[in-house]
Amino acid sequence: QVQLVESGGGLVQAGGSLRLSCAASGRTFSIYTMAWFRQAPGKEREFAAAINWRDSRTRYADSMKDRFTISRDNAKNTVYLQMNSLKPEDTAVYYCAADVARIGIPIARDEYDYWGQGTQVTVSS
Repeated sequence: QVQLVESGGGLVQAGGSLRLSCAASGRTFSIYTMAWFRQAPGKEREFAAAINWRDSRTRYADSMKDRFTISRDNAKNTVYLQMNSLKPEDTAVYYCAADVARIGIPIARDEYDYWGQGTQVTVSS
């Protein structure tokens, strides 16, 4: 089992920045990839970014790659999502996810095995 706890969400004005954190615990040695997804009201949960836990390869959604940066600190078992130039359309609940079964960097929601509880990000105009 892997437990994930997100933090760092909040209210920010358009153009501002936030850094989300996701702390992993439990069987962290089994993690291949960590990712961030987001879900806006009335919309499907969508992929934002992912990072390979072993070699730091990253993958981003095209719409976010110029403004978001994913990184990891293996010593702290923590993954981060730095979000810059935030827009009102970035408002969503952001979820951390872990994949313990696949060597690649998946982007599909159902390829992730563990999820955090989510953290709310609200961007005001």
